[in-house]
Amino acid sequence: MRRITACTYDCPDACSLVLEQGEDGSLRLTGNPDSPFTRGVMCAKTRRQLRRLRSPHRIVKPRLKTKGGWQDIGWEEAFDLCAEKIQRLRSEPTAILHLHSDGAKGVLKEAVNLFFAQLGSSRIRGSLCDAAGYIAGVEDFGARENNDIEDLANAAAIVNWGKDLSRSSIHTAAVVHRARRRGARVLTISPGGDGNTPFSDSRIRIRPGTDRFLAAAVIRRLIEVGRVPEDVLIHTRRPETFLELVRGRSTEELLAVCDVTRPDAENLFQAYATVKPLATFIGAGLQRYRYGGENVRFINALALLSGNIGRSGGGVYFHLHSYRNLDLGWIRGPGHRGRRAFHIAAIGPEILAAQDPPVRMLWVNGINVVNQAPGAPETARAFERVEFKVVVDAFMNDTAERADLVLPCALMLEQQDVVGSYLHEYVQYAAAAVAPPPEVRTDLWIVTELGKRLDPPVVMPTAEECLQTALTSPHLETTLEALKTKGFVRSNRPRIAFEGLRFAHADGKYRFPGQLHDEPPAPADFPLRLLTLVRRTAIHSQILPEDQQPFPPVWVAPECPVLQGLDLSKPAVLGSPLGRLAVVVRLMPGLHPGAVVYRRGDWMSQGGGVNQLIAAGVTDMGGGAPFYDQYVRLEN
Repeated sequence: MRRITACTYDCPDACSLVLEQGEDGSLRLTGNPDSPFTRGVMCAKTRRQLRRLRSPHRIVKPRLKTKGGWQDIGWEEAFDLCAEKIQRLRSEPTAILHLHSDGAKGVLKEAVNLFFAQLGSSRIRGSLCDAAGYIAGVEDFGARENNDIEDLANAAAIVNWGKDLSRSSIHTAAVVHRARRRGARVLTISPGGDGNTPFSDSRIRIRPGTDRFLAAAVIRRLIEVGRVPEDVLIHTRRPETFLELVRGRSTEELLAVCDVTRPDAENLFQAYATVKPLATFIGAGLQRYRYGGENVRFINALALLSGNIGRSGGGVYFHLHSYRNLDLGWIRGPGHRGRRAFHIAAIGPEILAAQDPPVRMLWVNGINVVNQAPGAPETARAFERVEFKVVVDAFMNDTAERADLVLPCALMLEQQDVVGSYLHEYVQYAAAAVAPPPEVRTDLWIVTELGKRLDPPVVMPTAEECLQTALTSPHLETTLEALKTKGFVRSNRPRIAFEGLRFAHADGKYRFPGQLHDEPPAPADFPLRLLTLVRRTAIHSQILPEDQQPFPPVWVAPECPVLQGLDLSKPAVLGSPLGRLAVVVRLMPGLHPGAVVYRRGDWMSQGGGVNQLIAAGVTDMGGGAPFYDQYVRLEN
């Protein structure tokens, strides 16, 4: 048997896949060689999916927490409990909070939101991933659009602002390799801690969180030498105000803040000033600070003022909206904007502070929120305060452990769906290629059956209706049957974003940022900036219990000042004002000496869980999570 399916992980590549089953029942998963984007290649994270399906730790029946511990129950009893709790709150639906995210992506995962929209429950806003950078693009360009990712191969130079090409998108790395074979030079800007050396011709080490100052310094040089083209400025709003803002800081001051040498800054200036076309790639990490949106906006402005927007081989690349090529407006339901909303980046404090009414019921799907949101201790306390918590998941992670009822969900390869990408222009069909365990159900089936038991009932569309409606998009020319057959379809969007410098604002003009906020110094007692970076082998916290490590490693630079008082032969503690975590300290040449790197995603119950140390907060725009604003210390 050979089935075309797709990856539904929260990954930009959204690969088309082929699952083959041998006569002996063995399964083999590969990238689809017929996909113009996937090209037969698949990452290490996806290769581990078959292990996830078969893990002995997987939840395969509904579980109820009792005084004696966890007890397996049937679906009827589970639905009776849920229906009784929801029915009691129907007259006050905002006492129910639906917490969801992209632990699994797809139209049918998003359709669950329609159930809670019809109830009128409270919802979340913002994002733990890329909200600041996304909204920065909307503020600047009027919409978040990129050149087609394949156009990156036409660049004469690429400046990579912090994206780890070795861990976060193997297909972006492949396009970068193709560009380099054509002669493109790649300059990487990063605090270190990434695997970009094989993908870079030169590197600039920067102090974490200060990218806006380096971009401003290069813009200042462009102004000084008359390299800001007038035919670009006429497509912008109030350009002189922005140029005056940049002139208000000296180059020396700007470079001192970001800890970049004058020769390195001159290298970057020469690239933007003299090489055409130049593509700018923005990693998600630099927008995970309090002023993360501002970091992105100054980089966008540099790309524009150097004449690299609206042309092949140029452009700015940041995350797109995964579902922009699909019609999902119906999922929001009526009165979406009027529903009570909680910032996911500060979910613990906001639940604890909620009144009129307080949160009395939680429904969690697609996110291990206790583990993944900053301020984990407050999130855990918030869960304790809520009367009834339902978690839809496949493993007893840090969130499921704090539930009253856990409902087992189907995983990737066990359920059909349609998925878009926040990198490329293909929409994929994810076929149900293997059968789930007998009592495991899809997220949509769960809320559909629950809705039937309510009075009045909450009626949900069928899976086929959801998928067909999602495909009735002006950006697609396909049917569900055609998509099922081929496995993928490309949108009809233009390959070059903002060609002719016509932007998506009503007046067609670009918007510049209005401020350049100072960067506060590190606290004396907590001198290291904590960078909780992506793993190579797992998405978010989707690490199998059998793969967890009890003493997570952290990395510092060999010249890091804290090493003078640290004995590496003894156990170490990573501490912040919120708590302490036992760690193993390792050395990483090339890392900024003011940073410490932690590979995020491990569980608190297994000795990890770095978000226990990170304070909840919200970024300057978009309601994002400023994970990397946290300062810590290392001690024995």
